This record gives sequence, C-alpha cells and structure tokens, in this order.
Amino acid sequence: MAAFGIATGGGNWFSALALGVTFLKCLLIPTYHSTDFEVHRNWLAITHSLPISRWYYEATSEWTLDYPPFFAWFEYALSHVAKYFDQEMLNVHNLNYSSSRTLLFQRFSVIFTDALFVYAVHECCKCIDGNKAGKELTEKPKFILSVLLLWNFGLLIVDHIHFQYNGFLFGLMLLSIARLFQKRHMEGAFLFAVLLHFKHIYLYVAPAYDGSIRWSSFSFLRLISLGLMVFLVSALSLGPFLALDQLPQVFSRLFPFKRGLCHAYWAPNFWALYNALDKVLSVIGLQLKLLDPNKIPKASMTSGLVQQFQHTVLPSVTPLVTLICTLVAILPSIFCLWFKPQGPKGFLRSLILCALSSFMFGWHVHEKAILLAVLPMSLLSVGKAGDASIFLILTTTGHYSLFPLLFTAPELPIKILLMLLFTIYSISSLKTLFRKEKPLFNWMETFYLLGLGPLEVFCEFVFPFTSRKLKYPFIPLFLTSVYCAVGITYAWFKLYVSVLTDPPVGKTKKQ
Repeated sequence: MAAFGIATGGGNWFSALALGVTFLKCLLIPTYHSTDFEVHRNWLAITHSLPISRWYYEATSEWTLDYPPFFAWFEYALSHVAKYFDQEMLNVHNLNYSSSRTLLFQRFSVIFTDALFVYAVHECCKCIDGNKAGKELTEKPKFILSVLLLWNFGLLIVDHIHFQYNGFLFGLMLLSIARLFQKRHMEGAFLFAVLLHFKHIYLYVAPAYDGSIRWSSFSFLRLISLGLMVFLVSALSLGPFLALDQLPQVFSRLFPFKRGLCHAYWAPNFWALYNALDKVLSVIGLQLKLLDPNKIPKASMTSGLVQQFQHTVLPSVTPLVTLICTLVAILPSIFCLWFKPQGPKGFLRSLILCALSSFMFGWHVHEKAILLAVLPMSLLSVGKAGDASIFLILTTTGHYSLFPLLFTAPELPIKILLMLLFTIYSISSLKTLFRKEKPLFNWMETFYLLGLGPLEVFCEFVFPFTSRKLKYPFIPLFLTSVYCAVGITYAWFKLYVSVLTDPPVGKTKKQ
C-alpha cells in the first residue's frame, strides 16, 4: 500500500483510481480460478518444504516449477507468510488443496504485490506529454493513461479471476520503461535484468533493450557497466544452481520445447491462421478425394485444438522455424532503433514490435502473452492519433481473445460487462483526446471490431444449443482464435508501417 501514498503526490484522482480498482479486485476474490491457482500453491509448497537442490527436480505434482529462480525465491518469501494462514497449503503432497484461507491468502497476495504496478503507472504518467491536456480532468492524457493501465481489462481477469502474478511483473517492466524515458538508463536496464530472472517470457522484448544503448548515447564505459550489472544479476539468480551443477535441469524446465507448436487454445497469432488454413485445405482435399482419410493424423481431424497439432497439407512447423520467423520479424524494428533513432518513443515502439512479433511467430505461445504488447502500447495511445487507433484495435481484439480463459457460467456476465466498460471508455476517451484529428477508425476497422459482438453471441448463446456441439466442441475456440488473429496481425502490420515510415527525431524537428 506504500505505492498509494506515493501516488497521492500526483493528485487525489490517482489515489481514487488505484483504490477503486483495488476494491474491484477484492470483489473478484470468490470468482472462478484456473489450474494456475494450484500451480502457485504447489510452488509455495516446493520452495517452503524442500531444499533448494530439489526445487527444479520435484515432480509430485504435474505443475512443476518452471519459472526462473527469482520467482522461486518470491514464492519462498510468500510461503513464510502463507504458513500463518494455513500450514496445510505448504505440503507438497496436498495436491489440489484449496481451503478458504488458502484462497484468501493467494488472492490477497496478488492484490498486495500489485502495489508495485500502481507505483510504476504513476511513474509512467510523469513521462507523458501534457500538451494535449483538456480543461476537464477526464480529458487529460495522464488521467486517461492511468485508467487504461490501472483498470486494464486483460490484466484484471488474468490475475484476479484466472489467477496469476502478472501485476508486479508488468510493474517492473513499466518502471523500467519509465526510467529509460527519464534518462536513468542504467536503472532501467537493471530493473529489466531483474525482471528476466522473475519470468523469462520477457526475453521477447530483450532485443529492444539491447538496441536502446544506441539512442541513449553509446559509450564503452556504459557498455562495460551494463555487462557487469547483467552478469551480477544473473550470478545472483543462477549462481546457486551453477554451484549445484543443476543449470541444465533449470533450463530444461524454463524452455520445454517438447510441447507443441500451439497451446491447447490456439493463441491468436500467425500459427493460428496457418493451422486454420491447413484444416480448410484438408477438408477441401477430402471433399475432392485428393487426400486419403486413413492417412490424415487423428489430432488434426477430431480433437480440434490440441497441443501436438499435426499438419495435414501444409508442412509441419519445428521450434527452429518459429525462431527464425521471430528473428526475421523483429530485425526491422531493431534496425530502426539503431539507425533511425526516434528517441524514447522509438524504443517503446520497438519494444512493442518485439513483443508482438514474438507473439505472432513464437513457439507454444500463450494467449495471455498479448498483454506484453497491450500494456506498453497504452503509453503510446495518448500521444498520437495513429497510435491510439492501433492501440484500440490491438487491445479490443487481444482482450476478447482472453474470453476462453473464463469458461464458467457465473463469470460470463462479469467478463462481458468489464470488457464493455473498458472498451467503451478507451474508445470514447481517446476519441475525445484526438477529436480535432481524423477519425480513429476507417469503415473496415469499424466493421471488424463490431463483428466481435455477433461472434460472442454465436459462441456463447447459439452454438452450445446446436447438435454440432458434441461432434465439433472446438468450433467456438477455433473461430475466436482465427478471428482475433486477423485483428492482431493487422495491428502488428499497421504499427510496423508506422515505425518504418516515420522520420527520425532530428528530421522531424527540422521540418
């Protein structure tokens, strides 16, 4: 709660927004929680009851520890508070244990650690240009940005219904970005290095940080200092496991390439479109009798959205192929960062493109990873109308793609209402902010976004009552994934065009 006191300096409105969303999080405590709740309970038990030498070997539960060491130590610290709530949750053999006290502890631990996210949002607001500020408080870019971040729909449902600890992790990332905007480059780099050892998914945006050395005035001394700092953070994190000769085991847990190309529910990216095209071609091939039904893999024919997806017509994809595609997709943004500097905002655009490119082409991507692009894109959305347009398309589509995470009936009205409120506010506030400029959407973009409504009606209220539900249960997920993949791909492409065509900072000032 210390972050709330710090936030008061930015105005009572910020404290009100932070306290308001905290109250909403408390109201969500009794809602459905996913298997991630048991994942983190098990990690509490592992780190509390076992020696460090067994942390990355323990496999009593299927939910083995597969986050970097700093997160393991974070769970270890939480476990010493958890024991005062319910000691039984810290027993490794108590699989799927979920007492009322365990529920309260884990829910409140997420809410409490969100204080770092609140502080990071406050710092990010300091980096926003207030030239477009209107007369009304609600029209000021800082106010709009605070709402877009603090009340972000995706983060709310993923952390406080589905259950995860993304809030404080995104807090570290946003605080790192804020420090780079404030020209405190070493502090920003340090925060990001620490973040990587909490959750390795942030490797997606590491190339942007590497490229940021260029626009932060390169010097050999800074390079040495940066390298030493990264080394010390890594040594602190991995050193104990290096001493135990367990690094290969740790990395095997962090990078499980034995999993399939796609998650059980296809993340709405390029591979979802690729898989969909393969299914369409296989159906056409069967209809035209160009394919032998006996030679088609069962996974591609019957079970729909599975992890080990075997392609029927198109070539199957390997981890190496996804790595090459990701690197090719990222390189132009890094090239622009190095050779066409656009200041801190250029770094931020590059970071978002790295996140989106990794989401688009990565191996076994989770749908929740879209938040890695959505949250930093919020900072750009209040600066320029073009960025606001991209943000709204990306956010609306990305948030809707998270709907399948909450598949229980009681949560249906909650997710629909919360997303409607956030989306309506986002569109109306940004339209007001840029009311003197051209419309944020063209007719095609408007038509696409409105199409999410009929899609939701079909998936939730029509298809479940049809006879095809039993034979093709994956159809709602399939349609959601493919439809959202189109919007996210479009936003990614539109942002890339913007980055490649915008002039460098120097030329802009001269003009």
